Amino acid sequence: MKINHNMSALIANKRLLASDKSLSSSIERLSTGYRINRASDDAAGMAISTKMKAQIKGLAQASRNASDGVSVLDTADGALTEVHAMLQRMRELSVQAANETNTPDDLEAIQAEISSLRDEIDRISKDTEFNTKHLLDGTLDQRVFTDNRGISRMDISDSVTADDYGITVTSDATHAVVAGNVNIAPTATAPADGVVTINGVEVEISQGDTFEEVYTKLREGAERGEVNLLVSAQQNPPTATPPATMVGKPEDAGYVPTDVTNGGFLIFVSDEYGSAAELDLKCDDPDLANFLGIPQDNPNVPHGEDVKVEFALTNTNPQERVGFGSQATILAEGNYVTISDRNGFEMKFEVIPGQITPGSEVNMEVTNIGTMTLQIGANENQTVDVRIPEVSSQTLYIDKVNVCTVTGADRAITSFDGAIAKVSEVRSSIGAYQNRLDYAVSSLDGTELNMTQALSRIEDVDMAEEMTEYTKYNVLTQAATSVLAQANDLPQQVLQLLQ
Repeated sequence: MKINHNMSALIANKRLLASDKSLSSSIERLSTGYRINRASDDAAGMAISTKMKAQIKGLAQASRNASDGVSVLDTADGALTEVHAMLQRMRELSVQAANETNTPDDLEAIQAEISSLRDEIDRISKDTEFNTKHLLDGTLDQRVFTDNRGISRMDISDSVTADDYGITVTSDATHAVVAGNVNIAPTATAPADGVVTINGVEVEISQGDTFEEVYTKLREGAERGEVNLLVSAQQNPPTATPPATMVGKPEDAGYVPTDVTNGGFLIFVSDEYGSAAELDLKCDDPDLANFLGIPQDNPNVPHGEDVKVEFALTNTNPQERVGFGSQATILAEGNYVTISDRNGFEMKFEVIPGQITPGSEVNMEVTNIGTMTLQIGANENQTVDVRIPEVSSQTLYIDKVNVCTVTGADRAITSFDGAIAKVSEVRSSIGAYQNRLDYAVSSLDGTELNMTQALSRIEDVDMAEEMTEYTKYNVLTQAATSVLAQANDLPQQVLQLLQ
């Protein structure tokens, strides 16, 4: 028997410490509900669960991001609903104005309501916001940069990819023009009664009317006939040399208007550009026609010319277009240009006359800048770009609608049809984004649920199994404590040998 080294007690103490340690771990797992409370519990499991937690939190936030995106689109769609309603009303007014039972005062009243509704569309475009972010003023539209200010109202479809595109403007759009061939003195008076017809609008001139009275009557009739009436000191538009350039404003066909009180040549310029713009001018009295310097009859009605645009070609390959495909086509109407291609590719813009030197190449850079990027994933670059184009009277091409002119009501109906179609297209695109984000939210929530379930399998403790372990280690601890007490009593038996 030995007393310096009580091996029985040492063995019992070692087992007690092991059981106590296991019991403590079991108690910790039962109290936290986690199987892994520190790295030593399961190093690999801890590494996996940490990454999964990051993904789960990211998925939860991405779902909220997508829901916020849906709210943005709901706001934009709600505003466009009112724009649609106003456009329907404006078209209804245009149909009313097209009826010739209306007097000029009636048309002015109709135009006043149309103008008011148009202003409200512009206000909605500027003021519609979500969290101080503007939605319909072009802030969330794809950015297109041009190297020439002569290109405006740029509108592209979603199929236009980010790239550099090039065109060449060979000639500007022009007005239809009729220039009087008589330099009328400011003191002259009308030699006879007569009727001057300007695009179907009849203007009655009385014998003895002064030049200013004649001009006033003709100007009012020309305005209804969609014609701009000028008085110029020259019959032909002046040019600056060298080089030969336009001196007057493009909307005045290059003429420089002079003071009406000084007299001069009467210059009739159509309001619109292009081949659709015409100027049917005639006078039923030969003496009055000679006095005004205008034709008595006009068998060959002059028209304007559409802008001429061509595709720019690359320097390396004369057969290759800059940015555009070989199947792209150009359609010009007045000073408006539409370039279209397969798969919904469409690019519309306005060429401002007088701003681009004929033959100059214009470069247009379409970027990925401007759209609202929504982070709808837990990881980098898991995004969706939402594009909401500008919706205003300018982008809808209704800013120049005037039902008081001779063909204004008919053209207004066409303009509002196009505007309604454009807003419908924008709302359809917004609806598609909404549906996509709704599905994204459902997918994110489902993925988060499945990943949380997988994390639970790794990290959570099985309470029933752990309770069994706890009971085992609790019994072992109690047994080891009892055995250790008995082992400590063994050395006392040596005293019996010493008696």
